[in-house]
Formats: sequence, structure tokens, C-alpha cells
Amino acid sequence: MRFLSPLILAATLTGCASDLPPRDPQQAWVELHAQLPSQTLSASRLDGQRLRDGRFFQVPPGAHELVVRYTFERSGGGSGGGMQPGSTPGDISCYLRVRYDGFTSGQRYRLEARPLAAKAQAWLYGEGRTPLARGEVLRCGPY
Repeated sequence: MRFLSPLILAATLTGCASDLPPRDPQQAWVELHAQLPSQTLSASRLDGQRLRDGRFFQVPPGAHELVVRYTFERSGGGSGGGMQPGSTPGDISCYLRVRYDGFTSGQRYRLEARPLAAKAQAWLYGEGRTPLARGEVLRCGPY
């Protein structure tokens, strides 16, 4: 019985960890979106500080630098992307930086990433899917 209580507590805490926190109306909310379900896009750093929760950004108004990690599967083959002939598919992770000066409190933004050969590209969108900033590739590799 002593082992059962810690297991129940751990399961309860894990279930709670999956919920997103409530949106703060005094901050801007940046949701992350990868092109395909098999790809992952996670928040890594905000203004140089490592984040504990990689599912979103919530930022005060003003200028900010967002760094994300985008992981996708590359196709095998002998052309493009710097792969050697006969190589197999594998995951590539890219770190991308997006800088934007005009975050507004209460606004919702969307950061999207998609593969581009053996690299990636990212865009920050505002309301109505207005493009606001383009991401810069910091590095890519099989991390």
C-alpha cells in the first residue's frame, strides 16, 4: 500500500503537467506549429533564458528574441540536403531564432516551422496570418 500512494501522486502530477497554463491578458501568447504531426517544434529560449516548458511562449509587450528547436525527418537518397548516396532517413534538429519588436499584450501569435532541404524555415504570424518576422537558422544537425 505504501508504494501505491506515490504512484497515484506521480500519475496525478503528470496528468496536471499536460495542461497549458491560463493565458495572461497582460502578455502576448505565441503558439507553436509544426507542418506535420511527426515533426516537433518546441520553445527553447526566450531572450537568452532557457525555458522550462517548450509548448509555447508567453511574453510581455515589446521586443523579444525567441529560439525554437524544430525536429523533422529527412528522406534518404543521394541528392540534396548534403546526404551521401545510399544514406538512410534520419531526424534533423534545427535551432531557429525569431526576433520581433512589436509583441502586444493580449494578442495571439503563431510561430510555424517547416523543412527546407536539410535545413528549416520559420515564420511568426500575427492576426489574420499576417507575416511579421522570418526565423534565422542558427544550426542544424542530427542532434
